[in-house]
Amino acid sequence: MRFRDKVVWVTGASSGIGEAVAIAFSKEGARLVLSSRNAAELERVRRSCAGDGHRVIPLDLTDPDSFPAAVERAGHVDILVHSGGVSQRSLAADTDLATDRAIMDVNFFGTVALTKAVLPSMLAKKSGHIVPISSVVGYVGTPLRSTYAASKHALHGFFDSLRAEVAKDGIVITIVCPGYIRTNVSRNALTGNGKAFGKMDSTHERAMRPEEAARRIVKAVADRKQELLVGGKETWAVPLKRFIPRLVSRVVRMK
Repeated sequence: MRFRDKVVWVTGASSGIGEAVAIAFSKEGARLVLSSRNAAELERVRRSCAGDGHRVIPLDLTDPDSFPAAVERAGHVDILVHSGGVSQRSLAADTDLATDRAIMDVNFFGTVALTKAVLPSMLAKKSGHIVPISSVVGYVGTPLRSTYAASKHALHGFFDSLRAEVAKDGIVITIVCPGYIRTNVSRNALTGNGKAFGKMDSTHERAMRPEEAARRIVKAVADRKQELLVGGKETWAVPLKRFIPRLVSRVVRMK
């Protein structure tokens, strides 16, 4: 029970990694604030969580004007897990600029805006932990994910800088970089015209289960790690990109 009575706010909590992380934290004694746009699914997740005292606060990451009221409802937050986001499955040349903006609004600007809304209370208490869920693609850009990769690269820049600013205030930031995890991320990904891709990638069908990813994420938070790579052999792309960048570039090219 490493997080007994800690308040953990999880966005994107209605499915996938967010749902699994919420359930994993509940088993560690945390009290949860569950957010996404789907109130019905959030209620389902709340009932699946261990313990009681968990709350549902529906939230649209593209509507930052609603954040102050949500933050007031949430009250004190010990750990903020940014799991809300949307992926992409379209060539850059075929992607409408409106779709690019929609991806950035959810993945980057929504995450930054909610962080800024919660940050003052953490600064006042000189404690807090922020956990942005990025991606291996935040290091290694791959085909059909140009703006998704851009949004994740942007998260790394923002939260690395923020970590340097707030370390003196007792605030910890753990950036999580999943590879392939068995979720509906590809089904929900946006195509060039903004419509859902609607299909499961074969790489995700046989990937790590979200429950295992969540277990590792909770451990990384408990250990106050700065960063976590989680997934299968695809996570090796990150160190390879650093030391053998030309090899990685050749591997990820479209045939």
